[in-house]
Amino acid sequence: MKKFLIYSFIAALALTQNLAAQSANNSSKYLLQNMPLQIEITDAVDNMYNFNFSKAETEFEWLKFRYPEHPLPYFLFGISTWWQMLPNLDAETSLGDEFLAYMDTAIVKAEALFDEDETNVEAAFFLSGSYGFKGRYYSEKKNWGRAATAGKWALRYLEKTKGNESFSPEILFGDALFNYYSIWMRENYPMLKPILMFFPKGDKQLGIEQMEEVSKNAFYTRIEAIYFLMRIKAFEEQKTYDALRLGKQVFQKYPNNAYFHRFYAQMLYTIGQYQEAESVSQEILKRISEGQTGYEEVSGRYASFYIGHISKKRNDDEAAQKYFKQVVDFSENSASEESGYYLFSQLYLAEYDISNQAYDSALERISIIRDNTRRRDELNEKARDLRKEIKKKT
Repeated sequence: MKKFLIYSFIAALALTQNLAAQSANNSSKYLLQNMPLQIEITDAVDNMYNFNFSKAETEFEWLKFRYPEHPLPYFLFGISTWWQMLPNLDAETSLGDEFLAYMDTAIVKAEALFDEDETNVEAAFFLSGSYGFKGRYYSEKKNWGRAATAGKWALRYLEKTKGNESFSPEILFGDALFNYYSIWMRENYPMLKPILMFFPKGDKQLGIEQMEEVSKNAFYTRIEAIYFLMRIKAFEEQKTYDALRLGKQVFQKYPNNAYFHRFYAQMLYTIGQYQEAESVSQEILKRISEGQTGYEEVSGRYASFYIGHISKKRNDDEAAQKYFKQVVDFSENSASEESGYYLFSQLYLAEYDISNQAYDSALERISIIRDNTRRRDELNEKARDLRKEIKKKT
C-alpha cells in the first residue's frame, strides 16, 4: 500500500512538472494562451476599463519590462489610450499621436515575430488587431484613405488567423468585426463603394454571433466585443432592452467608466425609465463638476438633455430651461453645434423665450437651428413655425 502511494505521488509529481513545463513553454511562446499571465494582469485590465489608467499602465510597464519584444504590452497601452480618448473622440489632443505610436510599435514587434515564423497565429492576431484599431481611429477622424489602407493590412493578417479559433477565443474578434462592419459600411457609406469593392463581403448576423461568443469567452477582447454589441443592439437593431442589459452589466462592473455611464443613462432615457435616467444623469454632472477622469462636455451634453427633457415632461419649466442651457454650453464648449441634443435644446429654449416675450433671443436660436439643418428636416420646419408665430405676435 505504501509503495502504491509512493508511486502515485511520484506519478502525480511528474504530471504536475510536465504540465508546468508545458505552461512555461506556452508562456514563453504564446502569451494569448498563458492563463497564469491573464490571472496576473486581470486587475490591470479591470483598472483600465474602470478608467484608473495610471494604475493599469503601471502594470503594463511591468509587462513591457518582462516581455520587451512582444507586441502585447504595447497593444494594451494602445487600448488604454483609446479608452482615454473614447468619451470624446472628436477632441484633438496629443492622445491621438500617442495611440498611433503604441499601435505602430505593436505592429513592429508583431512583424518581427511573424518574420521568424509565418505560421505564428498570435503574431498575425496582433498585426490584424493593431491595424484594425488604427483603421477605427482614422474612420472616426473621417480620414477614409488611411482607414482603408489600415483596413487592407488588417484584412491581410486576418486571413492568417482564420480557422484558428481553437488557438484562442481572441482570434474570433477580428473576424466578428469584419463580418458585421464590411456589410454595415456598404449600407451606411455608399460614397465608399469604390474603396469597399476591393474588400470581400462579410455576414452581419454571423458577425453578431461571433461577437457574442467573444464577449463570453475572450480575455483581452471581451469588453471590446461587448462595446460593439451594445452599440449594434441600440443603434442598428433597435433592440434597446438588450442594449440596456449589456450597458448595465458593464457599468456595474466598471462604475467609473465615463462612456459606459453615459451609455447606460442613454438607454434608460430611451426606454422611458425616467426616474433612474435622471438619477444616473445627475451623477454624471456631479462627476464632471468634480473633474473626474473621462467626464467631460459630451457626457455633460447627454446628461443635461435627459434631465432637461424629463423636467419639461413634468412641467418643471425652470429646471428644464436650466438644463437645456447647460446642453447649449456643453455643446458650444466641445464644438458640437450640429448635434441633435444641442439643436433640440435650442428649439425648446426658443419656445420658452417666446412664452416670456424674449423674441430677439428666440429668433437667434431659430437662426442657429435653421443654419444647422436642412430645409426639409422636421426640426427646421418647427423652427420656421416658431418664426411665423413670432411675426404674428409682433
